[in-house]
This record gives sequence, structure tokens and C-alpha cells, in this order.
Amino acid sequence: MESLLCLGFLGLLLLLLWVQVKGVDYVLVHQRWMFVCLFLLPLSVVFDVYFYVRAWLIFKMCSAPKLHEQRVRDIQRQVREWREEGSKGFMCTGRPGWLTVSLRVGKYKKTHRNITINMMDILEVDTKKKVVRVEPLANMGQVTALLTSIGWTLPVLPELDDLTVGGLVMGTGIESSSHIHGLFQHICVAYELVLADGSFVRCSEEENSDLFHAVPWSCGTLGFLVAAEIKIVPAKPWVKLRYEPVRGLDNICRRFAEESSNKGNTFVEGIQFTLDSAVIMTGTMSEHAKPDKINRIGLHFKPWFYKHVEGYLTGGKDGVEYIPLRHYYHRHTRSIFWELQDIIPFGNHPAFRWLFGWMVPPKISLLKLTQGETIRRLYEQHHVVQDMLVPMKHLQAAITRFHQDIEVYPLWLCPFLLPAGRGMVHPDSEEEELYVDVGAYGEPKVKHFEATASTRRLEKFVRDVRGFQMLYADVYMDRKEFWEMFDGQLYHKLRQELGCKDAFPEVYDKICKAARH
Repeated sequence: MESLLCLGFLGLLLLLLWVQVKGVDYVLVHQRWMFVCLFLLPLSVVFDVYFYVRAWLIFKMCSAPKLHEQRVRDIQRQVREWREEGSKGFMCTGRPGWLTVSLRVGKYKKTHRNITINMMDILEVDTKKKVVRVEPLANMGQVTALLTSIGWTLPVLPELDDLTVGGLVMGTGIESSSHIHGLFQHICVAYELVLADGSFVRCSEEENSDLFHAVPWSCGTLGFLVAAEIKIVPAKPWVKLRYEPVRGLDNICRRFAEESSNKGNTFVEGIQFTLDSAVIMTGTMSEHAKPDKINRIGLHFKPWFYKHVEGYLTGGKDGVEYIPLRHYYHRHTRSIFWELQDIIPFGNHPAFRWLFGWMVPPKISLLKLTQGETIRRLYEQHHVVQDMLVPMKHLQAAITRFHQDIEVYPLWLCPFLLPAGRGMVHPDSEEEELYVDVGAYGEPKVKHFEATASTRRLEKFVRDVRGFQMLYADVYMDRKEFWEMFDGQLYHKLRQELGCKDAFPEVYDKICKAARH
């Protein structure tokens, strides 16, 4: 007994000595896996089960439409009360900031008037009109589970389960089918909103057209979204996915542009592992699958998808697989692209996947809730999460710039078609143009990395090539630079007409770090 106590004391002493040598901040960031594995993974499972069962029951009982009308009236009541009390301060949704997928900390939630919006249901699937009507807090996990079960899907279905319709409408969303269908906003046919005066309005291409084009990227600063109608298309059970390893930056950009322009590809994406090596993936839906080429990549014991893809690069050979459609849609979910390797370094080990993979990933919202100020500050200074949208013709320059300024790998490459338009995001010309999302998620390897300066250099490059920055991440531009990147003409016109200036902050003031500090 005494020997066990001595060993325990010695172990504790060594642990404390190790913490002292490494530093508390280092341990909190790099050994966070202990807290995540013991607490957040089980809690995430409970969250998922509750919300999926709830959504299924409500849809089957057809109670959602009736409840929806009551919820809309309740939002209108709250807005009118705010007006009757003198319109003091700005309004915002009452959803806690930690529940959002955005890594930004929404401090405005503490100072603005919180409007409760408890709307997370799928209201209606109309297969004749080929639309699904959903509430803003319905997420992609719910939507895919329901639609694929009845043979339908969204033309653009962004990757992570927890992404909500409201976030994808008011921000943006992209997927490997976007080279055909555009961004998430381009598959939406109508929005329903409660405005600053408490009135209800529906907008579409034919009805309140200006508002319809101004809502995307407005981040909830024109009104409260209460429902969206979104296009749906018939689904097939399998995705035939082709893997092509490519060496040399010139070859990577050329092959990626060629495949992105090929409308015969239902899906196109690339994962760039180094400056001069990548795997380009192209896919089509299929009714049937060859039994010897089936890969159910969504099963908990399977390797993380990006690691599986990397195997084709190291092997140096092309490959073809058949993947279940829903598994394909959420192929990056289990590893949160490749972010989970920094949280659970051994998460892709076969033993961990077999024993605990069914609990992965931890909810991003719970990671935010429990990160604490120290971890948040360190991640901000030593971690990059950015999506920059640049014209395809500037892809090679963009990858080179990312390499010079941050050197984060892998990079996610996702092409999308950007139609001409009059909202905040559209090409300079009156013609549609092919763009690419360059996504960087991880720890920078460059020695000179400094979060503010390095991100501002990237932002300047993106402005210079007439690109755009996704607004879920940290934005360091000043107001003038922000409105050089985005077209604010229609947005500001609508804010004036709808009385938004006293009701909601300007989008810049809501999301940019320079405005919040």
C-alpha cells in the first residue's frame, strides 16, 4: 500500500514538474484531449440523439407548421415590445454565441436586446415544386437525414452536420457541387423574415426582389430569418468518386480548373497536402455500386477521410470508390476536416476509432463553450481558420500567397460558380465566373506568423484579385477595406428603407475585429 502511495505521489510530482516545464498555456492547448475525451464526446452524443429524435418526431406528427406560425407571432411580439420601449439598443437573436459554428466570440450578445428564436424544424417537403421549407436553426445533419431517406437532397449541402440553414443563408455555404449550383444562397428560392418594425415579409426573385438579393452575407442585420425555401433534387444512393494524385503546382491548378469546368462532374474538390502535391477528387451520383469498390467512409472505425485521401498521394496511383451518398456529404465531419488532429492527436489511431470513433466529433459548440479565455487567445494567435474565395484564374497565386504568409496544410480547394448579381457578393463583370474556396485550417508553420499582420496580408491579396473572405472567421479589415471587398450599395439602400439603422448593427460592426475592439 505504501509503495502504491509513493508511486502515486511520484507520478503527481512528475506531472506537476512537466506542467511547470511546458507551461500551463501549452498544456491547456496541446493536452486538451483529456477533457474532450472524458466529457465532451459523451455529451456530444447526448445532444445529437436528442435533436435527431426530436426533429423526426415533430416532422412525422406534422406539428411543425402550426407551431411555426405561433413562433413567428412570438418574434413579432418581441420586436414590437422593443419598439414600444423606445427602441433602446440594437437587437440580435437570443441564441447563445457558443452554439454557433463560427469561431468568433459574439460579445454583442451581452449588450444587445436578445430576441428568442426557437425555430429548428423542417416544415415541409414539396416534391412537386422541388423545394423544402425549413426553419433557420434546422441543421445540415437533420436535413440530410430526412431528405436522403425519401430519395431527395439539396443541390448544395455544406459539409458539417451542425451548420444551420440560418447561418448558411445569412452567411454563406459551399460544397463540392458548387461548381454547378453556386453557393448555398443560389439554391434558395425564398426567405421569410420579421423586419425591424415587427412586420412579416416573404421575398423571392419575383417578390421583394431587392431584399431577396441583399439578405445573403448580411449576418442578420436586415431582419430575423424565420424560414427559407430551398431547392431539392432527386438523390441516388451512391457517389462514384475518383481520386487523382497530382504533383507540381502548375499541374494541380490546371487539372483542378479543368475538372471544375466539366459539368459532367457532380462533385469536385481538392486537398492540397504540400505546395506541390494534391489529390483532386471528382464524383457522380450512381444507382448502383461495384461490391468490391464500396467504401462506407462514414462508419466510425474507418480512417479519417483526408488521411484516406492522402493514401492515394503516397501510393501515387489513381483510384475509384463507391461511397454511400450521406457518407459522402459528411465525409469531413468526423475529423472536422483536419482540425480534430490538433485536439485529439491519436484520434485516427485504429484502436481509438474502433473503441470511441462512434462518439466523434465533439460538438463545435461545446468546444467553444469550454475553451476558456486562455485557449481562445492562444488559438487566435497560433491557429488559422480562414476561407478565402478567389477567381479560379488566380488560384496559383492564391496558393503561393497562402504558403508564404501562413504555410498551413492541408488546404481545402472547392470550386464554385458565382453568378452575376446585385447583392454583397458577385463578380465584377455582368457574367458568371468560376471561383474557388481556399480553406486553411490549422497551425501556421511560417516563422514570422502574427495573426493580425498575416491575415491582413491575405485579405489584401484577396481584395486585389476581386475575391471575398468568408465572414464566419476573424476579419481584420478596416471599414474602408471591408466595403472595397464587398458591394454594399443594395445592402445600405435596404437598411435605410427598412429602418434597420437603429435596430441592427451594420454587418461590419458585427463581425470585424477592428470594430469590436
